[in-house]
Amino acid sequence: MICNEAALQRLEYPRLRTLLAGQTQSEPGYLQAEQLVPLLDQAAVETALTEVDEAVRWLLDGQAPSLGGCWNLSALLGSVRAEGSLIAAEDLLKIAQSLRVTGDCRLWFKAQNQQLSLAQIAAGITALPELQRRLQDSIGSRGELLDSASFELGDLRYQIRQTRSRIKQQLDQLLTGDRSSSLFQERLITTRNNRYVVPLKSDCRGQLKGFVQDESASGQTLFLEPSQVLEGNNRLQQLAREEQREERRILLQLAELVRRDATLLHKNQTFLARIDLRFAAGRLSLSYHGCRPELVSASIIELKQARHPLLMEVDGSFDLSAAVEIDVLLGEDCQALVISGPNTGGKSVALKTLGLFLLMVRSGLHVPCHADSRLHLYQHLCVDIGDEQSIAQNLSTFSGHLLKVRDILEQADAETLVLLDEAGTGTDPAEGAALVQAVLDQLCQLGAKTLLTTHLGQLKHFAHGQATIENAAVEFDPETLVPTYRLRYGIPGASSALTTASRLGLPKQVVQRAIQYLGQEEHDHSALLSRLNTRQQELEHELLQAKQSRLEADAAQQLRKQQLRQLKERKQEILLRATRQADELIAVTESHMKQLRKRKPGPTPPQQAVDERQQFAAARVDLTPFKPKRKRSGTIPVALKVGELVRIAALDIEAQVERWHGESIELQVGGKRMRQPIGALEQFSPRRFTSAPKRSEQISRKVTDRQTSPQLKLIGQRVDEALAQLERFIDDAVLANLQLVEIVHGSGEGILRRAVREHLGGEREVTAFYAAPISQGGDNITIAELSHQ
Repeated sequence: MICNEAALQRLEYPRLRTLLAGQTQSEPGYLQAEQLVPLLDQAAVETALTEVDEAVRWLLDGQAPSLGGCWNLSALLGSVRAEGSLIAAEDLLKIAQSLRVTGDCRLWFKAQNQQLSLAQIAAGITALPELQRRLQDSIGSRGELLDSASFELGDLRYQIRQTRSRIKQQLDQLLTGDRSSSLFQERLITTRNNRYVVPLKSDCRGQLKGFVQDESASGQTLFLEPSQVLEGNNRLQQLAREEQREERRILLQLAELVRRDATLLHKNQTFLARIDLRFAAGRLSLSYHGCRPELVSASIIELKQARHPLLMEVDGSFDLSAAVEIDVLLGEDCQALVISGPNTGGKSVALKTLGLFLLMVRSGLHVPCHADSRLHLYQHLCVDIGDEQSIAQNLSTFSGHLLKVRDILEQADAETLVLLDEAGTGTDPAEGAALVQAVLDQLCQLGAKTLLTTHLGQLKHFAHGQATIENAAVEFDPETLVPTYRLRYGIPGASSALTTASRLGLPKQVVQRAIQYLGQEEHDHSALLSRLNTRQQELEHELLQAKQSRLEADAAQQLRKQQLRQLKERKQEILLRATRQADELIAVTESHMKQLRKRKPGPTPPQQAVDERQQFAAARVDLTPFKPKRKRSGTIPVALKVGELVRIAALDIEAQVERWHGESIELQVGGKRMRQPIGALEQFSPRRFTSAPKRSEQISRKVTDRQTSPQLKLIGQRVDEALAQLERFIDDAVLANLQLVEIVHGSGEGILRRAVREHLGGEREVTAFYAAPISQGGDNITIAELSHQ
């Protein structure tokens, strides 16, 4: 235990355990939460926090195993250790329900990531199918033995039902008979001494044979067992005794199965309780927006935006606005923090927040603070908070504090966190302050981390003069004089007792008289501290506003950059689409011009054809500035050789070097020649070469090996590309003396089909064209007949 029970009570740790227990679903989980204590081993703390992290992630995803209905079986399993022990059916029902819950939990985790810690814990749950099946067959939902518990029990109960039915039939006939119905007080069948009887009028005694089992309090009614049902009642009693013996035999048999699996049942319960506890901690964390602080090896306390969880709790729920965020900061070089300021300002709350946070983290719980917080896991926590006065032990308030301080000094070391509230009070202020100064010196020498609250000015001056001790003040609103409960570091706080007295309604004349008794020097000193704190608040507020403005400016700049980038991308997209449409328009126009020339009866003058090609080329050149620039992937050539392969950057095509012409290079691209400036080319790395074939061999192959297919496939091509390919195909087909050709263009929206047929209509060599028969493709294919005149 890192602290004693009194410290846990002072920090209200039991109340936190109660809140945690309220988040559990099972009885074992509830008991484990109620018995929770801080863990000593840091590895165990890390493991517990990791398991809570996993539970929080599942809860945020809306997932969690159902653990309700599991009972604490520890006492029950302990009572069945002896041979021949009997377990009541109601207790067997609890075992059956617990088996079902643990089984469902095990199956739920099987569907999760098996690398997670909680999944590995659930994997340790052992299935007990035989015990679960026997209990399911034997115990009903109300804790009764079922007829299916054994064949013998079912048969006995069947006979009992049959015997009861016969007895009731006989008694009902007797009650409704013409000669005997007047003998009875009412038409009622009841039992006395576990035997069926009827209510006979007392004055009709002797008129009906049977045995009187009981009589009413007034003596007017006799409960008679008629002789007709005597044998049936006897048989019923015998069957009931046999039923009891069979039930006892079944319960003993089930108890033996439970005793055999007692160890596994206890282990399963332990695993399930741990899982339930972690999910309860996860729900609690989500309730107060908790997180896992970074655990550091250095003696550092950096709790940012910390809220005391118990201040937020209202009737089991959490109101985040009920607690003010505070920063509790002690660097590695700071051994002690002296917190001063007015009463009701939050000094004690700051101490309790730090102490409770250490206990919570040590217990594997998230704490409500900023995720950037850091905390060292101190091994000892020493607390002196509250009044230690004891009449029984003849201790004054000051004496009680001294005994606490003595115990703290005896066990303090570098792994100790010390919390002292209102240090030095209860005695002469000068002597009390001197004593606390000496205690602080000793604690600093021992390496302990100390937080203390005080109103003593001598302690404030002492802290100001020590390099390893820092002052802090609780903040007050300078206008309303209402505490804000935040901590301000670097300067001490004024106690402002007179201001607090005035705010709480003490008579003005009393407050004025107190100011006179205080003296002008002390009053000025207190006023100076108040002004210093006010000025620090103003500076921190201005700094916060400046940081906020800087963040807003950075965000606005990033937004403008993003918008500018999107605008440029949109511009490039529009230009690319426009130039593509222009290219297509030029290609279609060029195709139409060719068709018009072919339709003319006379030949086209060569100069006119050259002029038209130059006009189309000039139109394409005019589009070049609007096309997106392609990023250069290679380097500009320094030296080139004939036969070397290069890439034309603007066209993104490969070309073969033919010869040099000063700053331009003559290239061969697809059997055609063109010139490009050397700066427009990219050289491959490593360099690539091709050996040009002999012209005679090349021509020979073209003449001898060339074969023209009677079918052209244009599916999926753009109109301009398709028409250019169709024109070459018709020329090749005419040279190959083909009579019929097929153009496969598909159906689609019919755009390509119409363009193909319009082009065929302008070809002189095409004498007729029509759609292919349906069996050969129908409108998807156009057949053209060619002339060879």
